[in-house]
Amino acid sequence: MCLRFSNGLEIEGARMNWSIDFAPLIPGPWLWIAAAVAALLCMLLFWRRSRGAAMRALALAALLAALANPTLRQEERERLANIAIVVTDESTSQSIDKRPEQTAAIRAELETKLGQIPDLEVKWVSAARPGEAGGRGTNIFADLNVALSDVPPDRIAGVVVITDGQVHDVPKKTEQLGFDAPIHTLLTGRPDEFDRRIEVVKAPRYGLVGQTREIELRAIETGRKGKAGELVTMRVRRDGKPDEVRRVEVGMPIQVAMDFPHAGTNILEVEIETAPGELTPVNNRTVVAAEGVRENLRVLLVSGEPHAGERTWRNLLKSDAAVDLVHFTILRPPEKQDGTPINQLSLIAFPTRELFSEKIKDFDLIIFDRYEHRGILQLNYYNNIAKYVENHGGALLIAAGDDFAGATTIYRTPLAPVLPARPTGRVFEEPFKASITVDGAKHPVTRGLPGAGADGKPPTWGRWFRQAEVKTDRGRAVLAGAQDSPLLLLDKPGKGRVALLTSDHAWLWARGYEGGGPHSDLLRRLSHWLMKEPDLEEERLIASSKGLKVTLERHSMTDNVGPVRLTASSGETTEVTLEAAGPGIWRGTADVKLPGLSKAATDGPDGPLTAVVHAGTEDPREMNDVTATADAVKPVAEQSGGGVFWTGAKAQPEASTAVEVPRVSMLVNAKLFSGSGWMALKDREAYVTRGVRIFPMFTGLLALAALLALITIAWWREGR
Repeated sequence: MCLRFSNGLEIEGARMNWSIDFAPLIPGPWLWIAAAVAALLCMLLFWRRSRGAAMRALALAALLAALANPTLRQEERERLANIAIVVTDESTSQSIDKRPEQTAAIRAELETKLGQIPDLEVKWVSAARPGEAGGRGTNIFADLNVALSDVPPDRIAGVVVITDGQVHDVPKKTEQLGFDAPIHTLLTGRPDEFDRRIEVVKAPRYGLVGQTREIELRAIETGRKGKAGELVTMRVRRDGKPDEVRRVEVGMPIQVAMDFPHAGTNILEVEIETAPGELTPVNNRTVVAAEGVRENLRVLLVSGEPHAGERTWRNLLKSDAAVDLVHFTILRPPEKQDGTPINQLSLIAFPTRELFSEKIKDFDLIIFDRYEHRGILQLNYYNNIAKYVENHGGALLIAAGDDFAGATTIYRTPLAPVLPARPTGRVFEEPFKASITVDGAKHPVTRGLPGAGADGKPPTWGRWFRQAEVKTDRGRAVLAGAQDSPLLLLDKPGKGRVALLTSDHAWLWARGYEGGGPHSDLLRRLSHWLMKEPDLEEERLIASSKGLKVTLERHSMTDNVGPVRLTASSGETTEVTLEAAGPGIWRGTADVKLPGLSKAATDGPDGPLTAVVHAGTEDPREMNDVTATADAVKPVAEQSGGGVFWTGAKAQPEASTAVEVPRVSMLVNAKLFSGSGWMALKDREAYVTRGVRIFPMFTGLLALAALLALITIAWWREGR
């Protein structure tokens, strides 16, 4: 039995608890005033040595007791178990060296020691897993707060954290955690670790094609003090170029030039040499990926005589903010003579020399829309256009109709060598629906066009009514028209690209005739493919990730594709076999062990294809410093009365996974819960009340009888 005072006298047993409660019959302040007055009267009686003073004092005390209304409370209590929370750090830095084995050994020994403590419930929490959504770095206390959401604060006996000490969300005050219990940290790793890493100080996210931008890098060492001015070897790798080897000083920023030779993702790899005794070489290598973007694409559109669909191309290109359009329409060809004086015509002379000789290389795409060779352009200008395509990587689109089959066809010019098909002279004047060919189902320009039909069903597009018949010389027909004649052909002569559309009725789709068709999708994809938009390449490798799972997608016009070599951030290379996922599309997945940039590479018909992806949560902070430390967690441990312990066995070699876990005990009332080789949890003595019985102690007839008896005795004593 023991006595405890809270708001009353409490006598507590193992399962039964007795306490005295007070429920005053008058307001509390009045009761205290009455008690003060009674005390003064008693003092006065005793000072004057009045007869019956003691009896009068007892009578006043009985009156005050009756007014206080004391009750005896009997409670039946059930003891609740204490709760200890063990948080295991599963961040990226915990996966290097021997730390996973150390963590497993610590957990096993901790399970044994905590299991020997009676009335203790242990809750295990996994924190800071890589690849999960959350803040950057190791956020152990954020995960701890989530775990505490369903734990009563008055039952928490303590928190034990298993980590390497690299924690990035340590609270400044323990009051922020919402519980009063010790926080202990069991450290993995060793206090004398050393690591070297490469840090990207500044890197561009994009760059203009053909230009160069600077990247700022720095080699950093942690865990030891190197010699002043110490030099390390750095290798810089660029696509298609030999390694650049440089000697750089540790801690000093350096500038590295990054080229942007093409649109899309451009990659630059940087690696520094591994030092003897270094903790891990994983962060000695980094991959910088930046998008190559073109300046506004310049398009030259030349229309023949005005026709119903002339504005279709103009409206489409003008609606694209990334396109600068120059449009000319031939309103008055040289052979047209109607007697109107030249000075009365509000027409602009066609600047043929300026466009097709002096500034032809400034354009990314040239479009001839229903254009016929009628002496407007000299033959040498057509030759310039052909060289512009083959030798300089330009793009040419011929949007033709019956003009392509006539005697003045543009095919009868020096452009013929770069055109993929030749006219037969025949024109189909009949209704037909465009359809996607076998090659078109694979090609990104026509693949998945809305309304194309599937499983043998015809397209839902509106009909066209005119098409020039052609014979294919090279390239790929991605759309077929009347009598299965090629409707849209694509080719890559030399360095450039050419498209030939053999009908001038695409405008019917734009007008919604018979439901219309995907004119906007088709024509926009076509123009951007001609201008080498990376997303519309036939041969392409795409890498994406969800957590630590990397998905590889290969686009190709071939019937089969080879495996993809996936190089993870750790340098480990995996060969991934892809499976067909649709016409022209193959997919495969692979798991990587560590977050970071991974590089995928495979061989394509025109050369190697590469892609980069960041697996896991993008978290450069996590691998910035991987050496184990007690500095971050020590303040919160000291504030809570807990301790920080290095668990590596001192008598074992560095490569050993043996650990030393301090002994664990329970303390009831203490300010310090840790010491040399021991740590303690706080016994919260929590309970739940199962039943309550209340007994009045000084009310009713009992209080009245006691009061009358004392007053009578006092009167009798005074009367003697």
